[in-house]
Amino acid sequence: MKLFLVGFMGCGKTTLGKHLASKLKYDFIDFDALFENRFRISITDFFLKYGESHFRKIESQMLKEAEYYDRTVFSTGGGTACFFDNMEWMNREGITIYVKMSAETLHSRLLKSKLKRPLIANLTNDELKIYIENQLKQREVFYTMASLTIDGFNPKIDEIVDAVKAKMPSNF
Repeated sequence: MKLFLVGFMGCGKTTLGKHLASKLKYDFIDFDALFENRFRISITDFFLKYGESHFRKIESQMLKEAEYYDRTVFSTGGGTACFFDNMEWMNREGITIYVKMSAETLHSRLLKSKLKRPLIANLTNDELKIYIENQLKQREVFYTMASLTIDGFNPKIDEIVDAVKAKMPSNF
């Protein structure tokens, strides 16, 4: 069984994914780190050199390679669920978990790490707030297609593990 964590950048998918993988005794893969290791370039530099649309195509191809993995928790990029048929594919291949967080909390988190994130690196504080609000409205259409929605602000790992196990087929 595969688990896919989806949600806006900065919501805690990677941290939560590591905890879930540990509790479930699953492997863990962070798609952003996988991309950077495979192509030997930061996502920020890739965006600058090749653009977002090229990144999204490669990201989708890498996602579909996940069909070969089992017993793995995947932390997807913030936009992964929102392009091509990625969300539908993840729902067919495993359990999707939307790590939900308010725009205000995302704003305060992303202020601290925006230089590492190509879509927001050059935004002012006010522009960042507006960007998050607008993108979250657009992306929630995809995020809410997830099998489970959890609170990203104060996730309770044991409750999430129980909810995930309840969604798993009985042979897992």
